[in-house]
Amino acid sequence: MLEAPRYLRDSPLGSYLADPVFTAAVFVAVFVGIYLIARSTAEPLIKRILDDRGVDRHARRPLMRITRFLVVFVAFGTAFAAAGFGSILTSLATIAAAATLAIGLATQNVIRNFVSGVFIYTERPFKTDDWIEWEDGTYSGVVEDISLRVTRVRTFDNELLTVPNSSLTENVVKNPVDGDRLRLKFVFGIGYEDDIAEATGIIVEEAEAHDGILNDPAPSVRVTELADSYVGLQSRIWISDPSRSDFVKSRSEYIENVKNRFDEEGIEMPFPQRDLSGVVETREPGLDAE
Repeated sequence: MLEAPRYLRDSPLGSYLADPVFTAAVFVAVFVGIYLIARSTAEPLIKRILDDRGVDRHARRPLMRITRFLVVFVAFGTAFAAAGFGSILTSLATIAAAATLAIGLATQNVIRNFVSGVFIYTERPFKTDDWIEWEDGTYSGVVEDISLRVTRVRTFDNELLTVPNSSLTENVVKNPVDGDRLRLKFVFGIGYEDDIAEATGIIVEEAEAHDGILNDPAPSVRVTELADSYVGLQSRIWISDPSRSDFVKSRSEYIENVKNRFDEEGIEMPFPQRDLSGVVETREPGLDAE
């Protein structure tokens, strides 16, 4: 059990410090006082420094969280000493030495996620408000918040995913919006009887006519498939400032415009077909008895 140092116990305050209620009151009063003073001075100071250095929101959040933690730690340590318990660092060192072995295995994942969080802040593979995909496209969404342990991602179905940072650093993460433009690909299937050159011209014309599609780099079309029922023409177009909403909107409008032009020009877009082969054996009733 923690108790006041001997020199305090022998002082005139010794009788009061021996009272647990008085000790608790001193601890609470000092903690609250130091916390309020430090919170009202340290946080505005840190915010002013971050503003002067132009630190963006991606890095501002963890720094402010660390500041709040230090404020609480300083207030707790000062109150710990004022209540006569001695140095909190000495007490914490003793407690930590006794608990290290017990919690070592339990904190492996926490430490791994913390290190991964530091990597995300320093290397910046993505930022808040970026649209990312990971695990081969199994998961995707917009980054809402990045902490030192987890990253929160809002899916396009309005689901909130809380992802351990290690999952985003130990696997490949696709960030389509990190650049200032994005290339989109789509395969249009036409019939074998249709004119490839005419269909290619329509695909390019509709890309050039769309306001959301860039003319530099220019749209292009390549024959990429010779399927059983269609010829595949892959269109490659570029859009600028590729947010998720722009990507979906531009792609949808472009495909719809090409489909309408194909219908006007009588170009067929056949469904994929599958051939089934085999033998169906039939017997008339009563033949099995012969």
